[in-house]
Amino acid sequence: MLRAAGDPTRLRLLLLLRQAELTVSELIEIVGQSQPRVSRHLKLLGEAGLVERFKEGSWVFCRAADRGTGAELGAVIAALADPALQQADKARLAQVRQTRANAAAAYFKSNAAEWERIRALHAPEHDVEDAIARHLTAAGIENFLDAGTGTGRMLELIAPHAKRAVGIDVSPDMLAIARDRLLRENIPNAQVRLGDIYRLPFPNGAAGAGFDVVLFHQVLHYLDDPGAAVAEAARVMAPGGRLLIADFASHKEEFLRDEFAHRRLGFSDREVESWFSLASLVNAGSETIAPQAAGEKLTVKLWLATAKNKKETA
Repeated sequence: MLRAAGDPTRLRLLLLLRQAELTVSELIEIVGQSQPRVSRHLKLLGEAGLVERFKEGSWVFCRAADRGTGAELGAVIAALADPALQQADKARLAQVRQTRANAAAAYFKSNAAEWERIRALHAPEHDVEDAIARHLTAAGIENFLDAGTGTGRMLELIAPHAKRAVGIDVSPDMLAIARDRLLRENIPNAQVRLGDIYRLPFPNGAAGAGFDVVLFHQVLHYLDDPGAAVAEAARVMAPGGRLLIADFASHKEEFLRDEFAHRRLGFSDREVESWFSLASLVNAGSETIAPQAAGEKLTVKLWLATAKNKKETA
């Protein structure tokens, strides 16, 4: 492991992949080296257990190991690394992320008015909504956060069961539709805000006034780092709070990337559970909602987790 991480280029790659999950082409753009050289370095890091590589359709993703000795050593190396030596790579990483964000924002802007119709093509939405409501409204809700609220449909569904409901989205076009929906449906206890899902504009939940329910509904497959979004949600959750992810199980429908700007082709149980573990959330099970109609190929899953209460944290 030390031999693999000791090479200057491999060290750069390891430090980058501890900050974000990246494709091989994005790493090539950041470090400024050829595809064969970068692939060779990634292979050695993978053989050493410091980096994981996985293929989804025509894309190959890389990420730093998040479990075991490789993850532990990676954390130590990152803590010892000189920040000054990482400045150039961090700046190029920021450019890559901005390019992604611009592409996603352009897509959302062009499709905001038709978002409900597009989303309905992907899954039996009424079954998904029924399951979400069943899980989230079984107990009372004080503060509800819809992370990536889009057109505000989840606020319309859950806010009547909560004392306070807030939707966050990065798209002003989406928020305009959501505001219109809340006004039209007369839901006074709900509000929407422009905000970054990676940097939620709320204090730590443990300090008081945290969210006791957080929902990600068909959001994470658009993100370059869904695990970071889950960790940020965990930060603003109240002790004992509940988190629900509604998204696609792993699939092979490559057209969703080309036509609908999906970053990821669904998620596996292991991947979602690793996010929960890294965010210090307790896995609370899952539910599968299989396709109903002939020709539908996408399965929706609900993954649930809870934040530790104060006694467990102590």
